Amino acid sequence: MNPAQKALWYIESHLAEPLTLDDIADVAGVSRFHLVRAFAAATGFSVMRYVRVRRLTKAAQALAAGAPDILSLALDADYSSHEAFTRAFRDHFGTTPEAVRAATCLDHLKLREPIMMDSTLLDTLTPPRFETSEPLLIAGISERCTHENGGAGIPNQWQKFHQTVDAIPDRVGKVAYGVCCNGDDSGFDYIAGVEVADFSDLPREFARVRIPEQKYAVFTHADHISTIRRTVNTIWNHWLPVSGMKAADAPSFERYDENFDPATGNGGLEIWIPVRE
Repeated sequence: MNPAQKALWYIESHLAEPLTLDDIADVAGVSRFHLVRAFAAATGFSVMRYVRVRRLTKAAQALAAGAPDILSLALDADYSSHEAFTRAFRDHFGTTPEAVRAATCLDHLKLREPIMMDSTLLDTLTPPRFETSEPLLIAGISERCTHENGGAGIPNQWQKFHQTVDAIPDRVGKVAYGVCCNGDDSGFDYIAGVEVADFSDLPREFARVRIPEQKYAVFTHADHISTIRRTVNTIWNHWLPVSGMKAADAPSFERYDENFDPATGNGGLEIWIPVRE
């Protein structure tokens, strides 16, 4: 298992929480010494510098969008004061948080977008089972993903979901879903959500998607969540072309049951691909 990939997933899905090198190394399953060298070799960053720059980037994006409270952003980025945050922000971007908020523009800033996780093909892929899904109503947090970033921001999207899921009414069961829908040449919508019985009382801040009854090829991804792109890429670029089946025009989704641990990324999940003969 690639420790740098596991570390990237953990960082991106826990950016708003306290992070230490020991925490990240524990999740990656290696020593601090090992992680420092593996992460630098894979990304060109030290572990904690990547954490700092990603947090500063998210703060800059929030400021350009008009965030009113700089101290709250500083605390979210793990700085103890407005002054410490401003100093780090100026050192990295060459300007102040107040100037970015006033300009509402990021064009001149050196932002650090999430580093994409590995998407090379798997050597082997366990054959799927086939199921016809019941209709599903899914409610949750939606963001638009481009093909260029490959959904690199999805781990952070799941963090937002876990912070707000208790506010979703009429939840059915304990399973979580990652739904890919509305795809075109520019990208796709990704919804981190749960099944609900009805949309009528759903607060406006939550997205919703109806998944119709549909035949699916269901693949088990038993490895760490950070390697999911390899499995998805292998399904679409190897298994499907030689399967004798075609992709159906319906949402695909990931299914996370009680065995999946969102804190560590272990426990496995299922990938449901809509198919037709």
